[in-house]
Amino acid sequence: MTSVLFVHNNLPGQYLRLIERLRDRGGFSLAGIGTTRARGIAGLKMKRYSISSAGIAEVHPFARRFDLECRRAEAVLYAAVAMRDEGFVPDVIFGHPGWGEVLPLKEVFPKARLYCYSEYFYQADNDFNFDQGGERFGLPNRVGLDMKNAATLISLAASTAGIAPTEWQRSLFPNEFQSKIKVIHDGIDTAKIRRDRAAELRLPDGRTLTSRDEVITYVARNLEPYRGYHILMRALPKILSERPGAQVVIIGGDGTSYGAPPPDGRRWKDIYLDEVTEQLPLDRVHFLGRVSYEDYLNVLGISSAHIYLTYPFVLSWSMLEAMASECLVIGSSTAPVEEVIEDRHNGLLVPFGDPVQLAETVIEALAKPKAFQKIRRTARQTVVDRFDFETRSWPQFETLLG
Repeated sequence: MTSVLFVHNNLPGQYLRLIERLRDRGGFSLAGIGTTRARGIAGLKMKRYSISSAGIAEVHPFARRFDLECRRAEAVLYAAVAMRDEGFVPDVIFGHPGWGEVLPLKEVFPKARLYCYSEYFYQADNDFNFDQGGERFGLPNRVGLDMKNAATLISLAASTAGIAPTEWQRSLFPNEFQSKIKVIHDGIDTAKIRRDRAAELRLPDGRTLTSRDEVITYVARNLEPYRGYHILMRALPKILSERPGAQVVIIGGDGTSYGAPPPDGRRWKDIYLDEVTEQLPLDRVHFLGRVSYEDYLNVLGISSAHIYLTYPFVLSWSMLEAMASECLVIGSSTAPVEEVIEDRHNGLLVPFGDPVQLAETVIEALAKPKAFQKIRRTARQTVVDRFDFETRSWPQFETLLG
């Protein structure tokens, strides 16, 4: 029986489908290490840890993140040793190196094959200096940003191989490491995620929306500039003025996942809503916050036009899931979106920072829905052909496990 250890502060994280596949197939002994807040998954024996950030303000700014990563590494070290002492010694380890958790693993389990999730290599000129209206990085901040890559590179150097979900994400790493990184996407469950023409969404005010309605959808973990929330809000006045029957459904939390937090303790959601609120029919703009997975799929099922905007950054599952649901995705012409969407073939592309062009493209999509049916079908086929877990991702993971 092959023993497999998963290490991720928020388990299952990107390993959800892989863990489910190994659990359901049988023949594998599975264990995981994550924080006390990780939700875990049935069939995965967990060791949990916590760390303290006490005294971190006294550390040099360049080293603060690495200090926290070392604290995580220490906590994971103790968890891994306890696991070993209880008799669990993995043959294979899958771990995300971005928080320092992978650093001690080869010392505890020197014979294990270690696969590092090579999600992102920070570069100031990619995301941090991308948005002309966003934060700007000076020289000290650029040096500090370079330090954020330390744990990832140390872990990657010790690994058997890295795993990046897209070609573009692999391309961010230094040239001397790229040959060590395999491109294997986490995988999309296209059998489950498909267009449900009977989908309905009940709004908080009691109204129900279906695919017969004109519905603009937007999904992000949190409503923030990295995922183009500000561009969406600036486009909505024109869209809703010209499409008087359209409804807007927005899914996303109020926190900050990426980049700097908003000023003065405010929320990005409110900052950009306040900017346009006098121009909006607010009874047609529905903020749902974070929703259940079932409701999320219902939102995709009723979408007439799905907006996905992002800095050049990690590609969201939500974009691929929207495509698998035959949504008409209107995406930003940024990496790695352009690696997946070809304009007017399997989606529509617009410049990230142009709310006028975004509005005009959404208006066109709503005005001529039949003209885009083939694009919707092609979008799903793209995900089936390139990102389906069972036929594309799993065979590659199986090779690593063999």
